[in-house]
Parts: sequence; C-alpha cells; structure tokens
Amino acid sequence: MFSATSFLIYCFVSAYTPGANNLLSMSYAARLGFRRSVRFNFGITAGFLIVMSLCTLFTSTLYTYLPKIKFFMQILGCVYMLYLAWKVWRSSGELEEMSENEASFLSGLVLQFMNPKIYVYAITAMSLYILPVFRSPFSLAGFTLVLTIIGTSGTYVWALFGTVFCNFFSKHTKAVNLVMALLLVYCALSLFL
Repeated sequence: MFSATSFLIYCFVSAYTPGANNLLSMSYAARLGFRRSVRFNFGITAGFLIVMSLCTLFTSTLYTYLPKIKFFMQILGCVYMLYLAWKVWRSSGELEEMSENEASFLSGLVLQFMNPKIYVYAITAMSLYILPVFRSPFSLAGFTLVLTIIGTSGTYVWALFGTVFCNFFSKHTKAVNLVMALLLVYCALSLFL
C-alpha cells in the first residue's frame, strides 16, 4: 500500500535539508541575487531530471529482476534515513566560503552527477515507496517528474530566501535540525508499519 504521507515527508525533508544544491543555491543567490543565480538552478533542475531518470531505470530494473532484494533495500533505506536524521540533528548549519565565479547552467547540471544525496534520494524513494505499488512506465515517469519537482524545489526556495534562511538557520539551527531529524526517523520507522 502506498503511504503518500510518509512518501511526501521523506521527499520534502530530503529536498529542504542542507545539501550541496541548497547551500550553493543559497550562497549564489545571496552573493549574486536571485535573478543571476537562476541559471545555476535551471542547471540543477536539468541535471536532477537526468540523474533521477537514470536512477529510476536502474532501480526498477533491479527491483524487477531481483525481487528478493526488496527487504534488503528496505533495511538499507531505513538505516540511511536514520543516519541522515543523525547527520541533520548534529549539523551546525554553517556555510563554507564559495568561490567568486558566477554560477552557470553547466555547473548546476554537472553538480548533479557528483551529488550522492540525489542518488540516495532517488533509489530510496523508488525502492521503498513507489516500486512496491507502481510498475507501469507511465507511473514511473510521473513519479520521476514528481521527485524532480520536489527535489529541486528546495534549491529555488533556498535561493529565493538566501540570506533569510542563512540567518534563520544560524539562529535556530538546533530546533530546525531536531524537527527534520524526527521527521526522518518517522519515515524510517514507517517503512515497516
């Protein structure tokens, strides 16, 4: 049975927690302004869609030909979510200094192929939430688009509110991290309910 609540919580927590895409988007928007950083975010979106499509193809193929792997994927997904919850809870929220080069479409696109958070996000969502219920190519394509839209929405929000989020996280880091971590723990436990 498809748990839309758990699926959406997992997707939004993954999309909005600090990661390479979100931190770079926020940093570029804070330094260059939102309009000048949009090209970078468009690159992120294009690269995200490509990586998400490849992960969907890989995961659905693996899931089809190795159905016994489902339980192990659940265990790995649960362990990953608990690890991510621990990392989110322990993170400081401080930003590193970025280079002065202007953000480009290509740099946003290429970043996606080196961003492990996307691969784990895609494979976890597909193997734990989507593939146990949906298998048609049309539904997989639809979920690939949904995962891409949710996954990249965080970068636009972080860019749009660049300095606001930066100040908010620095003032309320522990509270924000605790809420995000608890939501991830809920998602991890709900895999077995």
